[in-house]
Amino acid sequence: MPKKDPYLDREQQKYDNPVPSREFILDHISNRTKPANFADLCGELNVFEEERQIALKRRLRAMERDGQLLFNKLKCYCIPDKVGLVKGKVIGHREGFGFLELDEGGKDWFIPKHQMEQVLHGDRVLAKPASFGKNGKCDARIVRVLEGDRAPIIGRFFREHGMAVVVAEDPRISQDIMILPGFEGDAKHNQMVQIEITQRPSKRMNALGKVIDVLGEHMAPGMEIEVALRNHDIPNQWPKDLEQQIAGLTDEVLEKDKEGRIDLRHLPLVTIDGEDARDFDDAVFCEAKKSGGWRLWVAIADVSHYVSKNSPLDREAIQRGNSVYFPSEVIPMLPKVLSNGLCSLNPKVDRLCMVAEMTVSQTGKLSGYRFYQAVMNSHARLTYTKVGELLGGDENALGEENAALVPHIRELHLMYKTLKAARLERGAIEFETKEPKFIFNAQRKIESIVALSRNDAHKLIEECMILANVAAPALYRVHDEPDPEKLMNFSQFLGELGIEVTMPQEPTPKEVGELFDRLEKRPEIELIQTMLLRSMKQAVYQADNIGHFGLALSAYAHFTSPIRRYPDLVVHRAIKAVIKEQGQKTSGEYAYIQDEVDQLGEQCSMTERRADDATREVADWLKCEFMQDRVGEVFSGVISSVTNFGLFVRLNDLYIDGMVHVTSLGNDYYHFDAKKHCLIGENSRKVFRMGDAIDVQVASVSLDDRRINLTLGEETGQDRYSRRRAQKAVNEATSVRDQLRAGAIPEKGKGKGKGKPKPVGKSSGKPTKKNKAGKKSASKTKSKASAAKKRPGKNARKRAKS
Repeated sequence: MPKKDPYLDREQQKYDNPVPSREFILDHISNRTKPANFADLCGELNVFEEERQIALKRRLRAMERDGQLLFNKLKCYCIPDKVGLVKGKVIGHREGFGFLELDEGGKDWFIPKHQMEQVLHGDRVLAKPASFGKNGKCDARIVRVLEGDRAPIIGRFFREHGMAVVVAEDPRISQDIMILPGFEGDAKHNQMVQIEITQRPSKRMNALGKVIDVLGEHMAPGMEIEVALRNHDIPNQWPKDLEQQIAGLTDEVLEKDKEGRIDLRHLPLVTIDGEDARDFDDAVFCEAKKSGGWRLWVAIADVSHYVSKNSPLDREAIQRGNSVYFPSEVIPMLPKVLSNGLCSLNPKVDRLCMVAEMTVSQTGKLSGYRFYQAVMNSHARLTYTKVGELLGGDENALGEENAALVPHIRELHLMYKTLKAARLERGAIEFETKEPKFIFNAQRKIESIVALSRNDAHKLIEECMILANVAAPALYRVHDEPDPEKLMNFSQFLGELGIEVTMPQEPTPKEVGELFDRLEKRPEIELIQTMLLRSMKQAVYQADNIGHFGLALSAYAHFTSPIRRYPDLVVHRAIKAVIKEQGQKTSGEYAYIQDEVDQLGEQCSMTERRADDATREVADWLKCEFMQDRVGEVFSGVISSVTNFGLFVRLNDLYIDGMVHVTSLGNDYYHFDAKKHCLIGENSRKVFRMGDAIDVQVASVSLDDRRINLTLGEETGQDRYSRRRAQKAVNEATSVRDQLRAGAIPEKGKGKGKGKPKPVGKSSGKPTKKNKAGKKSASKTKSKASAAKKRPGKNARKRAKS
């Protein structure tokens, strides 16, 4: 036990009369043979003055709040780890149960419904194991919720017969929040509101809250984006100091800013983007070398010239991390005067840029490169569609005004073919996915959904950007090797499709790529691709370079989109710091240290996941809204996933997923086989397998749950009877919350309504005992609402996060 606090100097700089540091207190308590009460600590840490004792008590309470200490029933302080407690984050599930994501890593713990009653999705808690099951599964028992700031909750406000509740928009928050009289603000029935929690939930009482903002009507155009922004805490307002910083900027580059840069305005650099693009990060040009191969210029907007380190612009860019692209709106990382103006490589205007000038060999290898600052003038703003038409044989696709550019585009295409061959040779995995695009009407509602397919123009630009990213150093974009267990599951899945494969335990990217090439002609290729993606790990940003498995590259960084991604801006500054040491004149350079890059990597990875979650949430809302007018229609589709409670079906042409609940599969028991990804009827022996083609009918759409409910094709009389009987049983057990959602209880003054609604509180009944049979590996599910509920399967964790 140290006699002197090693952090005393730090504490003395902060406080006039400091108390022992957190680190010193933790070290002291962990070295004791038993927990310590407050008097023990005061004596052992030499804290005797009343003022310092008060300060020490406050520090201990703060450490307790943050989960560093536990104050037990004997009023003693101890280290949570020493008494078998763990810290983690609660991940709620729409069905009422949850998972505990452990801070220390490892498999998540399962949180039963009765434990979830005292916590909310996103809470940080201390927990202990309640029981252990097969395969290392563990049930958690919540010991204490760690106090701290909680993000406001977005939800739908209901007022009935003097009672007000808010139903959270996030389905992972399954509890209603009660709003007491005087805390409703200006909220009206069925409006979307933002609330803050004033009293946490308990086993006997729902959470209490107060309305702090009214967003508008539930179905107002654009409301889905407003909700997603707040649900995921995405910044969307510019701070005042930032607005002051950009106040003097115009759309024209100052002449003094062009000085000392290499002049590339004579080069026919062009941008190639989608028709609806508004910011242009990159421009390209290549020419053939006399000795063979090509010289390629990739010019990237010089954002670092305008966004200096630690400026208001920079601080806000770090918080945002990236631009967020919703189907009908963009939340930019940088203000429009930069993202659509000064930093956008618009046609026929001078722009500052960072250039990667590279040489590519005849075999498609990067044989040399150099970076420098330049000034450029884009010769044309081309689109993927028009360039694709040119490469497909339409000589006039670019129009007369761009006829001189046609030979340059063809040279780019020749180089791309060589780069593609090199990509296949090294074994990079290439997925061809069809992304849905929403076509909106004047009211900002979806009019139709079309598939976006990639042509050679997309792939040409992609290869140019990959080449530039390979040349760039600093904050790496890494993609780790797949998990062996997940790859084994993928192999088993292929076996169920009748595809015999022998995959090494640690395959190379080339081996995975060759397998995928062998299967690309199969009718189930989209499903196979989805399953392969699920077996892969997520790419992240970090300072430690471990390579990029998917691209089969030993080093890869993001350099090409600094307008919309902060990691690219970091790479630009780092490159400038290097070339400045080599004697070049630069602006906006910064040499990052290891710790800074580590922190930025974590931040940028988080904001990327946050943006993905928000855009997925908005897309799900819009899809449900679109399908509301198609209830009763029949569609063809493919079973994309199988669970113990039903089937998920992707509708052909619409690229929308819906769910066929097991209660809609007919009057039979169904066994779920997780390994074979199928449901098997016990009596009928009917099999529903992932990848099967199937006709389904849209039964209902729930905007609140972001769920499209399907049934099998045209329902027979018996199917309809079974579904209605099951639905009746479900309705009888429906809470007041769901009745309010469905409009079953009329608004005050509208309709006669019998009696007062039951209060939205906890059930007073005793919890039923768990059915031990429900813990078997192969779950047996009856196609009636009375069938026993089962513990969630392996896929439930993914659904909880999605």
